[in-house]
Amino acid sequence: MRRSIKIPRIIKIEKVMGFKIWVMFNNGQIRLLDFQKIFSSWRVTECDIEFPLLTESEFQKLDLQNQTLSWPNIPIKTIDETGNKCLLPYEIGPDVLYALSEATDEFANPPYGDMIKTARLNAGLTQDELAQRSGTTRFYISRIENGKTDFEISTLRKIVEAGLGKKLKLLIE
Repeated sequence: MRRSIKIPRIIKIEKVMGFKIWVMFNNGQIRLLDFQKIFSSWRVTECDIEFPLLTESEFQKLDLQNQTLSWPNIPIKTIDETGNKCLLPYEIGPDVLYALSEATDEFANPPYGDMIKTARLNAGLTQDELAQRSGTTRFYISRIENGKTDFEISTLRKIVEAGLGKKLKLLIE
């Protein structure tokens, strides 16, 4: 049996402010990369390839390439598989970036749990009653209402339509 290895990848840059970058990883987490702290811990000096990135204007020329952070303005001289010299942008591996990042709730999920709780209370239902009607458990309803778990759209539909007797409407803006 072949095991798949889950490697963290960056799928979106949420925000860049100064030397801080908020990114979304392929596991859905929004994580903060504080490069002021990172470069300080790396003790970057003018001899290091990262040195130009200590200037905010150069640092902010980042791009998302190959599901990782890339700085095309910092060329790396290398040799390709055919033995030819080439220039590649400076990149930091996404696994390294994941380890250097911190979880953040700054870009937390929308308050779906609050919406469900409000609708449940307006319907005069307890968590137990909503759970029975929607085929889940009170513990699961509690975790959803408190924003402690993710859920699939099919589960949300069961809770809203079977449990609350409402119609689920999804809007993408």
